[in-house]
Amino acid sequence: MRTTEVPRGQGDKKSYLWDKIRQSSPWRSLFRQGYPNTDENRALVMFNTFFLHIHPVNVKRHSLKISYTWGLGVISFFLLLVLVGTGAWLMFFYVPSVERAYTDMQNLETAVTFGILMRGMHRWAAHLMVVAVFLHMCRVFYTGSYKHPREFNWVIGVSLWVLTLLLSFTGYLLPWDQLSYWAITVSANIVGSFPFIGEEIRLLLLGASEAGQQALIRFYTLHIAIFPVVMTLLLGVHFWRIRKDGGLSSPQESTENEPRGAAQ
Repeated sequence: MRTTEVPRGQGDKKSYLWDKIRQSSPWRSLFRQGYPNTDENRALVMFNTFFLHIHPVNVKRHSLKISYTWGLGVISFFLLLVLVGTGAWLMFFYVPSVERAYTDMQNLETAVTFGILMRGMHRWAAHLMVVAVFLHMCRVFYTGSYKHPREFNWVIGVSLWVLTLLLSFTGYLLPWDQLSYWAITVSANIVGSFPFIGEEIRLLLLGASEAGQQALIRFYTLHIAIFPVVMTLLLGVHFWRIRKDGGLSSPQESTENEPRGAAQ
């Protein structure tokens, strides 16, 4: 019995070509699971891809609205990346020495190509990050996103806010001009007025009775090494908790998680 092959249509040819591409070795080496059209395949995409595993498999529709989050967390992280990039670039032209710090700042604005641009980006990104992180915390608070099961992540967020302020504070002394010198001197004296341990903390910050070379070295080390490492670790935990807590919160959770009888 003879059978005749039905000629392929235009749609069949595209489907056949697409199947051949997906079955090829390069494609399978890059995409090790099926197309994410089912819950299982979507989960495999997240689990098997390094850059996507931090995201939850399912996302609440309401959390995608810009009016709910205002993108403040993404803005804060973007500003941090700008600070890391510009800060690393500025390190090539700066020496933490009381004899050279201010001169290096002047050279950045007059002799270094794009120096004033990079310093301005670093400075304004630092100011904007303080504002963005603060507004992000306000959004989390007013939407009830700090409630169960996100209490631990709220503590991590508060710690990141404190670290943001500390990074801004330690970077303020580095230009070693009159403004930064007296600002740090006044701030250190305020810390020294704390009861019991204020003077010890002041000496720990400045390394001497007044701001000088020891203070500049300590603030520089805190600014470029210690605080950024701590912030990186806390950011990793922060993003991991967002993933484990099922993504961003929804408005319904603020009432669903309240104990019964609380509204009475």
